[in-house]
Amino acid sequence: MKKLTVTLGLAALLAAVTQAQAQEIILKVAHFLPPPSTIHAKVLVPWCDKINKESGGKLKCQIYPSMQLGGTPPQLYDQAKDGVADIVWTLPGYTAGRFPLIEVFELPFMMRNTEGSSRALWDWVQANDQAEFKDVHALAYHVHGPGVFHMVNKPIKTLADFKGLKLRAPTRQTNKMLAAFGATPVGMPVPQLPEALAKGVIDGGVIPWEVVPTIKVEELVKFHSETDPSEPAVYTSAFILAMNKAKYDSLPPDAKKVLDANSGAAFSQWIGLMFEGGDATGRKPAVARGNTFNTVPAAEIENWKKAAQPVIDGWVSDVTAKGANGKALLDSARSLIEKYKKM
Repeated sequence: MKKLTVTLGLAALLAAVTQAQAQEIILKVAHFLPPPSTIHAKVLVPWCDKINKESGGKLKCQIYPSMQLGGTPPQLYDQAKDGVADIVWTLPGYTAGRFPLIEVFELPFMMRNTEGSSRALWDWVQANDQAEFKDVHALAYHVHGPGVFHMVNKPIKTLADFKGLKLRAPTRQTNKMLAAFGATPVGMPVPQLPEALAKGVIDGGVIPWEVVPTIKVEELVKFHSETDPSEPAVYTSAFILAMNKAKYDSLPPDAKKVLDANSGAAFSQWIGLMFEGGDATGRKPAVARGNTFNTVPAAEIENWKKAAQPVIDGWVSDVTAKGANGKALLDSARSLIEKYKKM
């Protein structure tokens, strides 16, 4: 009888474990940066912990940083669309020209505040741009902090300093801006930046502070040129946290409710806040190394704005030619950025 009792007890325990495992829903989450990055350590890990707790352990993430599921950063959106990953974090702008409307947030001198502009981006997409992202279920949209020029041999102080330089930029509109400034733009995803700097392929690049120590840019450059903080950021990039639609639709109602409660406008805004905090942290290693810093004053920024205006006008013309109302979309983005700038 004792043996029978033990056997029955083990069988019940095994059945309970099996049932728990059957209820567990694994979400494969992929992105292109290493684990110390802001998106991994400060956003995805705590977010995954939160949805796991609120779902009673039903939702569980397996996070794959640094393209561990294979492919390249520009392929991440399609990995979500096709189900290679359940959730991805990426820049729509890494696939140049595929998502032209959202590029309005990447135009020169748009962003005022990372947290507020991330909230503005979510609201703007809901009102104006859901069709571009119809193949995925969007969990969040956000932007990063002000772009900073990180240079190998000399700082950027005036518009004339751009002439003859090869500079990395992330997206189509930022590349156009650099060309308008007189530089030769070299487009590439941010993981490729360290090698390009080390090999002398480029003279510098433009990225926000939060990602600098993640890829050790402060060890490869000597100069950091920031812009007057009273002015709009010289550039930012638009990001999406995208989920495979079939995976989302397959969730049971209780799990879907948890996911819905942890996505959307407030979540987008919170991601922006995390990236904002990452800028202050990301600047410290460059200070510790004794690198040289300069701030481009507002008076000089006016020259940059004039040079960049054709880029803005060009975007308006391009999307209008494709059937959108470019001016109305630009005005809407600016209005929302202004609305949320004091966050």
